[in-house]
Amino acid sequence: MTEFSFWFVIGLTVLSAAVVVLSNQLIYSAMALLLTLFGVAGIYVFLWADFIAGVQLLVYIGGILILIIFGIMLTNRITTVHISHSNIQQGYGGIIVVILMGFLGWMIVKTPWLQKQALEPEQTVATIGRLILTDYLMPFEVASILLLGALIGAATLSRSEK
Repeated sequence: MTEFSFWFVIGLTVLSAAVVVLSNQLIYSAMALLLTLFGVAGIYVFLWADFIAGVQLLVYIGGILILIIFGIMLTNRITTVHISHSNIQQGYGGIIVVILMGFLGWMIVKTPWLQKQALEPEQTVATIGRLILTDYLMPFEVASILLLGALIGAATLSRSEK
């Protein structure tokens, strides 16, 4: 079941990343980016990087992606914007990508990989949380006030003056 879950998360991440790049609708790209970032957090969970998975969820999905979606929704006349992916060099880029992916695939298959039995590490969240709330409390609070000021400034600048 673990291997099926791993490949499901990998497939979800790759497919949603392709939708981010290939979609002509900006809001669909943002929603696919949501699934991509969830997939990346899932990959961190499989790597036993529980703290980084939590930070991925909180910072990238909870903060940055929500701001991107708010920016899309608050933009005036967003429905009249036409995003065109037509470019003369799009075919050349596709050929280069296929060649590079083939080369990387060949390297992955031909490389003698060292395989060891993985041991589950101890949890890191408790140690990092203790450090943030004791030794590094002041820099953590200063960073949060700085981010709050940036959010207030962005909201003030985005308001239309009538």
